[in-house]
Amino acid sequence: MERTIGNSAAAQNVSKKEAKISVGCNQKNRFIPIFMTGTVLLTMISLIYLNIDWLKLASRVPQIGEVFCELAHFDFSNIDQIFSSILETVSIAVLSLLYSLVLGIVFGMLAARNIFRIKWLSVLTQSVFTFLRAVPTPVWVLLMLVCLGMGPEAGVAGLCVHTTAFFTKSFAQSFESIPDETIEALEATGTGRISIFTNAVLPAAFSQIVAWTGMRLETNFSECAVLGMVGAGGVGFVISRNLQSYEYGTAGLAIVFVFVIAYCIERLFVALKKKIAQ
Repeated sequence: MERTIGNSAAAQNVSKKEAKISVGCNQKNRFIPIFMTGTVLLTMISLIYLNIDWLKLASRVPQIGEVFCELAHFDFSNIDQIFSSILETVSIAVLSLLYSLVLGIVFGMLAARNIFRIKWLSVLTQSVFTFLRAVPTPVWVLLMLVCLGMGPEAGVAGLCVHTTAFFTKSFAQSFESIPDETIEALEATGTGRISIFTNAVLPAAFSQIVAWTGMRLETNFSECAVLGMVGAGGVGFVISRNLQSYEYGTAGLAIVFVFVIAYCIERLFVALKKKIAQ
């Protein structure tokens, strides 16, 4: 008799779980057509507003292949200039990353809800850096060009603003993923907030910080290559100048170096993350 009652109770629990799962699936299934319809509508509105000349676009498509063929004819006569610009780009990316890494950890600690547990402080910090993150990196670099003048200094400062905002949000989420039980257990022993952060939260989130750092270094390097075209220095300036002067061989070689270094950065941090996880 007891077994029958237990089996019926278990069956009821299973049926309740299945009902919850089916309800959740139905809600998700309703959202998919709404999302797809909204995407199609936005696409149609964008196409109508832009008024793209498709015939002109189709006539220019063969030129894409011609330009890429020209870029593939590498010119090694300016290899020293390319190397120096690549080093400048890497230096800008690394410096902006290191400064932003330190600032991101500090502000991420303030933005995380489970560190100081001061709601207005975390909301204020998140709001400020949401605004900073909403403004694209080229805008910050252009503002720094006005303030600091042409050169790599403007690139470092402009990248620091957006990268710090990115790290603040990313690190705050990593810190908040630490179980509350761990923090509460340390609080019960009388450990201070800063000590809890440095000795428990930060080491626990270290692998996530490495992953975010690797991804952002790759992004910073790619953005440096673009920002150099607006006067921030680096390989982007070399690519832009050679494209404008129709020296496609030099520009193509510089672009290949950008791809190779970006790939090496990605593989380096993937290997580093695997080693940390072991």
